[in-house]
Amino acid sequence: MRNIKLTPEEKRIENALIKGEYKKVSQKEFDEIAQAIERRKKDTVLNIRVNSYDLESIKQKASRLGIKYQTFISEFLHRLARG
Repeated sequence: MRNIKLTPEEKRIENALIKGEYKKVSQKEFDEIAQAIERRKKDTVLNIRVNSYDLESIKQKASRLGIKYQTFISEFLHRLARG
Protein backbone atom coordinates (compact mmCIF):
# COMPACT_ATOMS: atom_id res chain seq x y z
CA MET A 1 0.00 0.00 0.00
CA ARG A 2 1.41 3.39 -0.94
CA ASN A 3 1.41 6.39 1.36
CA ILE A 4 -0.99 9.13 0.35
CA LYS A 5 -0.32 12.63 1.63
CA LEU A 6 -3.54 14.11 3.01
CA THR A 7 -4.35 17.78 3.25
CA PRO A 8 -5.09 19.14 6.74
CA GLU A 9 -8.82 19.10 5.90
CA GLU A 10 -8.62 15.48 4.74
CA LYS A 11 -6.77 14.55 7.93
CA ARG A 12 -9.48 16.23 10.02
CA ILE A 13 -12.15 14.24 8.17
CA GLU A 14 -10.19 11.00 8.53
CA ASN A 15 -9.79 11.56 12.28
CA ALA A 16 -13.51 12.33 12.65
CA LEU A 17 -14.35 9.09 10.80
CA ILE A 18 -12.04 7.09 13.06
CA LYS A 19 -13.63 8.67 16.15
CA GLY A 20 -17.13 7.91 14.87
CA GLU A 21 -18.18 11.55 14.79
CA TYR A 22 -20.28 11.15 11.66
CA LYS A 23 -23.77 9.72 11.79
CA LYS A 24 -25.46 7.37 9.36
CA VAL A 25 -28.21 8.75 7.17
CA SER A 26 -31.14 7.04 5.54
CA GLN A 27 -30.91 6.03 1.90
CA LYS A 28 -33.47 8.72 1.05
CA GLU A 29 -31.42 11.42 2.77
CA PHE A 30 -28.25 10.11 1.12
CA ASP A 31 -29.91 10.27 -2.31
CA GLU A 32 -31.10 13.83 -1.65
CA ILE A 33 -27.56 14.88 -0.70
CA ALA A 34 -26.12 13.17 -3.78
CA GLN A 35 -28.65 14.93 -6.01
CA ALA A 36 -27.86 18.30 -4.44
CA ILE A 37 -24.16 17.75 -5.07
CA GLU A 38 -24.84 16.73 -8.66
CA ARG A 39 -26.91 19.87 -9.26
CA ARG A 40 -23.99 22.00 -8.07
CA LYS A 41 -21.48 20.20 -10.30
CA LYS A 42 -19.70 22.57 -12.63
CA ASP A 43 -19.79 21.05 -16.09
CA THR A 44 -19.67 24.01 -18.47
CA VAL A 45 -16.96 26.56 -19.22
CA LEU A 46 -17.88 30.23 -19.54
CA ASN A 47 -15.52 32.80 -21.04
CA ILE A 48 -16.45 36.45 -20.59
CA ARG A 49 -14.70 39.81 -20.82
CA VAL A 50 -14.98 42.05 -17.78
CA ASN A 51 -13.63 45.40 -16.71
CA SER A 52 -10.23 44.95 -15.04
CA TYR A 53 -11.24 47.17 -12.12
CA ASP A 54 -14.36 45.08 -11.53
CA LEU A 55 -12.32 41.89 -11.62
CA GLU A 56 -9.83 43.29 -9.12
CA SER A 57 -12.70 44.26 -6.82
CA ILE A 58 -14.17 40.75 -7.12
CA LYS A 59 -10.78 39.20 -6.34
CA GLN A 60 -10.43 41.37 -3.22
CA LYS A 61 -13.92 40.44 -1.98
CA ALA A 62 -13.26 36.75 -2.60
CA SER A 63 -9.93 37.01 -0.78
CA ARG A 64 -11.65 38.55 2.26
CA LEU A 65 -14.00 35.56 2.26
CA GLY A 66 -11.06 33.18 1.94
CA ILE A 67 -12.19 31.68 -1.35
CA LYS A 68 -10.94 31.70 -4.93
CA TYR A 69 -12.43 34.40 -7.11
CA GLN A 70 -13.69 31.87 -9.68
CA THR A 71 -15.61 30.10 -6.90
CA PHE A 72 -16.97 33.45 -5.73
CA ILE A 73 -18.20 34.31 -9.24
CA SER A 74 -19.65 30.83 -9.74
CA GLU A 75 -21.56 31.00 -6.46
CA PHE A 76 -22.87 34.47 -7.33
CA LEU A 77 -24.10 33.24 -10.72
CA HIS A 78 -25.70 30.19 -9.12
CA ARG A 79 -27.62 32.34 -6.63
CA LEU A 80 -28.63 34.74 -9.39
CA ALA A 81 -29.90 31.85 -11.54
CA ARG A 82 -31.91 30.44 -8.61
CA GLY A 83 -33.58 33.80 -8.01
